[in-house]
Amino acid sequence: MIHVGILGFGTVGTGTARILLENRAVLKERTGLDINLKKIADIDIKRDRGLKLPKGVLTSKADELLNDPEIDIVVELIGGTTIAKEMVLRAIDKGKHVVTANKALLATHGAEIFRAAAKKKVEIGFEASVAGGIPIIKVVREGLVANRIRAVYGIINGTTNYILTKMTEEKAEFGDVLKEAQKLGYAEADPTYDIEGIDSAHKLAILASLSYGAQYSIKDVHCEGISWITPMDIEFARELGYKVKLLAIAKETGGKVELRVHPTMVPEEYLISKVDGVFNAVYVEGDAVGSTLYYGRGAGDMPTGSAVVADIADISRNIANGAPGRPSFSHSRRPKNLLKMEDVRSMYYFRFSALDKPGVLSKISGILGKNNISIVSVIQKGRREGKAVPLVVLTHMAREKDVVSAIREINRLSAVAGKTAIIRVEGQES
Repeated sequence: MIHVGILGFGTVGTGTARILLENRAVLKERTGLDINLKKIADIDIKRDRGLKLPKGVLTSKADELLNDPEIDIVVELIGGTTIAKEMVLRAIDKGKHVVTANKALLATHGAEIFRAAAKKKVEIGFEASVAGGIPIIKVVREGLVANRIRAVYGIINGTTNYILTKMTEEKAEFGDVLKEAQKLGYAEADPTYDIEGIDSAHKLAILASLSYGAQYSIKDVHCEGISWITPMDIEFARELGYKVKLLAIAKETGGKVELRVHPTMVPEEYLISKVDGVFNAVYVEGDAVGSTLYYGRGAGDMPTGSAVVADIADISRNIANGAPGRPSFSHSRRPKNLLKMEDVRSMYYFRFSALDKPGVLSKISGILGKNNISIVSVIQKGRREGKAVPLVVLTHMAREKDVVSAIREINRLSAVAGKTAIIRVEGQES
């Protein structure tokens, strides 16, 4: 029998416990092992979670779980990077395997945790840390192990995808849709981590570490959010044949890896642009397999609990076969070889607020040309002679450093009012 203890009895903890209890017979049939939920530790043991637990399973003392010699696998579902880190390191020190859904913990302290696990020869399961019920960690670690990963594109935050979808479908303002998402439970009371791209950046650091063989952290990811996106930008994107998504992007070019999270215009015909609502999707391109896409629910008690239990089952098999302690990352670590954001090349969408008078477009295009930025198309909506109107420019591939320089100069023009909106564009050049 394999004994499991869960730290944290919130949404995901409840889903994980439900699966372990209600699908115990299914798990035994498929793994040949009896996986027993022995303990759940949480500060709040009074609240009704709608789940009947066997007597003696629930405790308010984490030490009862960590110090139990029978417990083989500790599941950390506390969240955060302080107490969770302490509990995980204590479990590892006691020779227990760990399963976690904590992307922030791994993206911040992953190197320390994986070193500790390797030293103690225990496993860290973290399938649930990225894209909920989509088994993307297993795909990259195992299914695509024969491939050099060329690129990873992910819609890996359901809150932002829901907001952008509603803004696109209903031409609604960001603030109004955010309030609706909070009422529906898709967004937290404090949505900062989601809407500013931080949650996606945590997950991208984990995916990139697996894909490119280096230990990346949140500090290595360029991160921008969606709070400034307007219905006007979404409508211009549609007119140009694109949809706006918050994308997490990892690419390796010439031995350098770029890691970035930001609003991105994606061609409407691309499959990933059709992923709407709270759903997640991850596109992975390998040198041997080519293009692959993985789609599903990225959050929630049961989808995420499913991923947690998948890790528990994998580690349980290894324990039963006398071969626990499989390293989470290769022992042969590569240097990070990060591409600086200023050297990233992309296509760009610019929306200027420019005075409607002769010569303004030529000044703007002149500055862009001087900075090695060539124009694909221009859209100007409405005529208000002598007044500011939206002027949209779509560019060919350009370097980020050149774009920053050009926009700084353009924003100083007396004929340009307000801050220029900039959205990077992915897809094939026209």
